[in-house]
Amino acid sequence: MTGKRSYAYYEGCSLEGTAAAYDASVRLVMESLGVGLEEPPDWSCCGSTPAHATDHLLAAALAARNLAIVEGMGSNTLVTPCPSCLSALKKAHGRMAKNRVFKEEVNGLLDTPYQCTVAAKSALQVIYEDIGLEEVARPVTTALAGLRVAPYYGCILNRPPALACFDDPENPVSMDLILKAVGVDVVDFAFKVECCGAAFGVPKAEMVHRLTAKVLDMALDAGANCIAVACPLCQQNLDLRQGQVNAALGTSYHIPVFYFSQIMGLAYGYSPGQLGIDKLIVSADALIGTRGPVEKSSAAAEAGKKEAV
Repeated sequence: MTGKRSYAYYEGCSLEGTAAAYDASVRLVMESLGVGLEEPPDWSCCGSTPAHATDHLLAAALAARNLAIVEGMGSNTLVTPCPSCLSALKKAHGRMAKNRVFKEEVNGLLDTPYQCTVAAKSALQVIYEDIGLEEVARPVTTALAGLRVAPYYGCILNRPPALACFDDPENPVSMDLILKAVGVDVVDFAFKVECCGAAFGVPKAEMVHRLTAKVLDMALDAGANCIAVACPLCQQNLDLRQGQVNAALGTSYHIPVFYFSQIMGLAYGYSPGQLGIDKLIVSADALIGTRGPVEKSSAAAEAGKKEAV
């Protein structure tokens, strides 16, 4: 691999299917930032949401198997865009690192034991902490003057704080600053970490409609005309479910929900098709139709000022 930095990259199951646009946009953004990504060979499902409800040992083994593969690659950092995958990987690593007996039990299920040397990070964390805002601004070629973005982190990306070890669990700012660094207008959004209810979409639809509506309402009240997310489940819920919410509650929401990496990709000059923006349920065509050129030096200088603050 070439580039300033390189990481093992775990896309997870959803980014191979319903969230393929997230995967595509993250890869393009990282390429623009000079970052190499290498998929672990023969990676498998991390267990994520359902496994731990059945068997904590099995759930840890599913995640640890992938971490062990990354160890075999000679890497000490695994990047994943999905907060659910990140949580599963971090939980397995943390419990195994702290509990020798549990580590031995988990490794007893694995062909290759995991020695607890790999740190799992979100793509957002790597971009914010490892690459930095000044570098984030350098590839900017396109102005996105029509966007007023509400950055929505969801409820698990930065929580629990002892596990996530990234940003503020109540008022995170990493996505805000990254989007500002690429020249986007970011609104002051009070519901950054409120739950949208996505995990309960099937058994408790009425509750999810109400939770989703609250997030959308607050974004509109803040003056946003779109939302940026870093979670496949949040994106699918807020985007796909708007029609259901409108039908159930008599509302008329029509607010595009981007992955933060799609907005970065637009600023870097990639087309909506390359970034999967044409796959959004709520169309963003009207918002992004006014894209235009921007001077790189101006964006870089502005990002440097924000990073210093």
